[in-house]
Amino acid sequence: MLNTLPLLEKTPFPSLNRVGVSVLQVNLGYLCNQSCLHCHVNAGTKRKEIMDKETILVVIDYLAHSDSVKTLDLTGGAPELNPHFRQLVVAAADKGVRVIDRCNLTILSEPGQEDTAEFLAEYNVQIIASMPCYQKENVDSQRGKGVYERSIEGLQKLNSLGYGKPGTGMELNLVYNPLGPYLPPAQSALEVDYKKILKEKHGIVFNHLLTLANMPIQRFGSTLMSKGQFDDYMELLKDSHQDANLSTVMCRELISVDWQGYVYDCDFNQMLKLPMRMGDKIKPHLRELINLDLGGAPIVVRGHCFGCTAGQGSSCGGALS
Repeated sequence: MLNTLPLLEKTPFPSLNRVGVSVLQVNLGYLCNQSCLHCHVNAGTKRKEIMDKETILVVIDYLAHSDSVKTLDLTGGAPELNPHFRQLVVAAADKGVRVIDRCNLTILSEPGQEDTAEFLAEYNVQIIASMPCYQKENVDSQRGKGVYERSIEGLQKLNSLGYGKPGTGMELNLVYNPLGPYLPPAQSALEVDYKKILKEKHGIVFNHLLTLANMPIQRFGSTLMSKGQFDDYMELLKDSHQDANLSTVMCRELISVDWQGYVYDCDFNQMLKLPMRMGDKIKPHLRELINLDLGGAPIVVRGHCFGCTAGQGSSCGGALS
């Protein structure tokens, strides 16, 4: 895997400071049942990194002592493959914290995961599901053969449990990633197309479409470099930067925790091994942040951050503008 960090360091980005911490994003490990081309985590079936029970308990302890965190955002890999996934969901739900599961949909039909959808519904976990296109050929080319059909089956199962349907309060959002080195189209217009086609072809309904730009790091960054497209893509991101997006980038109210419990300003910095700075502490652990106010703390930025401010902006919650 080619290291894009030296190239990213050559592109300065405006300084940022954190407002606070309302979202705790936790990466439960890089093990996944898929190996997608756009995956900035470089997750896959052979990855061994996975959060252990001791670190899970640190996350639960952090939530127990925090009055500011309103959302626990669980990601991976496939977060559901962590053996302590359900314990963490239940603990957060008991505290009244909203839980998000970043689900790849195909996990719902994996052996041993047959009741996962029902579990998510029981605790009203919000689902953000990867669906990079409504066309079979595009999905399978990015995520693997047969993924489209299994994703459709997963969505239909979630719909049968009430997800995405009006009046249920069970939120199902889909995620679009571009198939190549260009910015996502307008989120609102693309959402209309997604809803129309998925409803007509498969009877599927969902709440919102979230458009995310591909980050020039890990697997996607390596692909850009191998094709000689890295510099052009970085130039596109920088030229498309919008100052207005700086006030709403996700890192201002989010911290990202890796599978070992170390803390980063965002999931992308985690993948680049750029930990949060806390005074003289270069690589803080979550247990060291319990009861600490992180408001005003500087955020570590590099050139890839233009991926969040380019055009309509991009965050874990979709477009910024």
